Amino acid sequence: MKPVFKRILLKLSGEALMGTENYGIDTKVAEEVAREVKAVHDLGVEIAIVVGGGNIFRGVSKSAGNMDRAAADYIGMLATVMNAVVLQDALEKLDVYTRVMSAIDIPQLAEPFIRRRAVRHLEKQRVVIFAAGTGNPYFTTDSAAALRACELNVDVIFKATKVDGIYTADPKKDPDAVRYDRITYQEVLEKRLAVMDASAISLCMDNDLPIMVFNMTEPGNIIKAVSGDLTVGTLVTVGDAATSAA
Repeated sequence: MKPVFKRILLKLSGEALMGTENYGIDTKVAEEVAREVKAVHDLGVEIAIVVGGGNIFRGVSKSAGNMDRAAADYIGMLATVMNAVVLQDALEKLDVYTRVMSAIDIPQLAEPFIRRRAVRHLEKQRVVIFAAGTGNPYFTTDSAAALRACELNVDVIFKATKVDGIYTADPKKDPDAVRYDRITYQEVLEKRLAVMDASAISLCMDNDLPIMVFNMTEPGNIIKAVSGDLTVGTLVTVGDAATSAA
């Protein structure tokens, strides 16, 4: 397959690394994700990854209890660093050169985020894994993905989920839910669809940055998406075209 995108950003949730576990990291799942990323990397695509930390700790989760929101968010940032290092290890075992770049200073584990350095890593065909979100509390890793994607001038954000796109309702709860093939940012905001948080969607809309929501658990889906097969998920773009549903 021939890729239609030169540079992509993959938004990977922490939950995606849990597998069937209730908590933490399933190293087998990390290895599977790494193989999928390597397959795309071997096509010559420049890949940046923003990883979440919800499998370990999330600032707005029940486990945070009555903790100060800012303190809880910083703990969540540290969780993303752990996930990033696990993913880095899995990729490098497949002979894929990587760099972890953190928005908070942890020099023993990661480089500080410097935009020009990140771009240079991508140009040298290194997979760059971004940890610690934006480095600021009250901002999700979805916002970090949108921000880094804009800074690095990527062609598209690939939002990896456990479902094959965006639906009119939760497909696990509503058997009549219909999947969208294509939808606009404005419709996502107006319908309050759980794709990414509103600030991330708004940033992508302002910068005309498309988002592809697809099922990462299905082997080969990311290669299909990178090769232009839009049937594997839902594409979120700017425009006033009517929404089409599968």
